[in-house]
Formats: sequence, structure tokens, C-alpha cells
Amino acid sequence: MEPRETPADGTSTADAHTYRMPLPRLTLTPDVSHGPLDGAWWPRCDALELELPSLVDWLEPDSVTAVRVTVDPAEWPDAPRTVMAPGRVIAVEPAGPGGETHVITLDCGAVGRWALLVVPPDEPAGTAARLLAAAADPENPLTAARMLALAETGRLGGTAQNAG
Repeated sequence: MEPRETPADGTSTADAHTYRMPLPRLTLTPDVSHGPLDGAWWPRCDALELELPSLVDWLEPDSVTAVRVTVDPAEWPDAPRTVMAPGRVIAVEPAGPGGETHVITLDCGAVGRWALLVVPPDEPAGTAARLLAAAADPENPLTAARMLALAETGRLGGTAQNAG
């Protein structure tokens, strides 16, 4: 009779089947943002309930702190009202009329508010990299919708200054 395999030292059986999303693909403006955005987030898929926990954990590591997220209902039409994450429940609300498209806003009690451009998950890597860099530029005056429109036409350079 073969001996059963056991988990590695220091891990439990429950840990053996735990999956954690990779770190979020995220850029943030250094120090204080002077533009309409605080950076950009490039989720790997359009399932908010899978993507949101790692983003929130990165921006607000204190799991005791309440986090409220506002999403563009056109971009996340099936967004759940709450997302379960290890040690916390994240409240999700649709943006109201006049809310900016392609933006996710995170209200984190301890660190403040973040407004991030949401780069579409299926965006090619080169275009996504330009969008991430432009959104993190503290001198960038462009809205999320304008940056995405420029990226679509190939006119978004490495920085917002090149976007014209």
C-alpha cells in the first residue's frame, strides 16, 4: 500500500486548493494626481468578482477598512452588488448618470479615493501599456474616454503630452 501524499510542511490541506489572483496590472500617479485620473487598471477578464479582490487588496491592504467601489454600468453590466474577498465584503455600486465611462472609483477608508481608467481586458499589450503609462502621468489632462479613443486610432503616445 502506497503512503498518501501530505501537504508540504507549514501548509494545510485547505491551502492546497486555494487560488489567488495574480497581482493586479495597475499603474498609479506618483504622489498627488493633477488630472482626472489616479492611474489605470488592466483586468485580465471581465468578471468583476474575480478581479476586484486583488485590486482592492493592493490599494487598501487593511481588511478591516470598508471599501466601496463604483463601476461604469455599461462596462460591467452584470456587476454584483457585493464581492466577497478574503476577510472583507466589497460593496459595488453602478455609477449614476453623468459618471465617466471606462472608470472605476474605489473609496478606501484609510487611503482615500482612487479613480482609475479601466483598460479593456482584451486590449493588446502594447496599447494597454501606453494607456497605463498615460493614465499614471500626473500631468495628463485627458479623460478615460478620450485616452481610449486616441489609443483606438493609434494616436496615444507614451505620454499624454504626445496625445495632442
